[in-house]
Amino acid sequence: MDAEDIRYLESLEPPALCPSWAVSIGYLGVVSAAALSNWGAAWGTWKSGTSLVHTGIRHPGSVMKNVIPVVMAGVIGIYGLIVAVILSESIPSPSKERDNEYSIYTAMAHLAAGLCCGVSGLAAGGCIGVVGDAGVRAVGYRASAISLFPSSGDRAGYSAVPDADAPGEAVDDVSGSDDQNKLFVGMLIMLIFSEALALYGLIVALIVSQHQYVC
Repeated sequence: MDAEDIRYLESLEPPALCPSWAVSIGYLGVVSAAALSNWGAAWGTWKSGTSLVHTGIRHPGSVMKNVIPVVMAGVIGIYGLIVAVILSESIPSPSKERDNEYSIYTAMAHLAAGLCCGVSGLAAGGCIGVVGDAGVRAVGYRASAISLFPSSGDRAGYSAVPDADAPGEAVDDVSGSDDQNKLFVGMLIMLIFSEALALYGLIVALIVSQHQYVC
């Protein structure tokens, strides 16, 4: 076997950096970005949404004010959508000659970008859900003058609180009390920093997704 035959056999072997299965790794990053981010968004919406409905029973006027955790949880799904679309557009299709231009280096970068955005969105969604759940309930309890640790003479709970719709016994609006506003502002600050976790993952994912090696 001469040198020409060896070069011919080497030309038949696919490049080590561009295997045919590299595309599956890249699309796994797309799935990770979309699925995990939507999981976090659904988790945060579920936790904070149930508390919002619970509080709205006594104070319907506070629903639109306390809907912020639900909105912030839904934004996390948009982050995953953006990264998933960018990654999917960066994966080229094989040519008609079955030549693969998508390298394993690019595939691993896309997988890392998808996991970075997806896992960050999942963690941020859970944090928003827990903080929103406790915060919305706290604002509702404060508006109803309910103590989480009632004394022996005040254990009736909601039964001792007049309905907001009862004539002559209207309960003050949530936005009318300084203490309730302080609770709301504290909850809002915690929600902002929780949302920032997903934003950090989005920024890093966009940077990592630009790392490419073309065969």
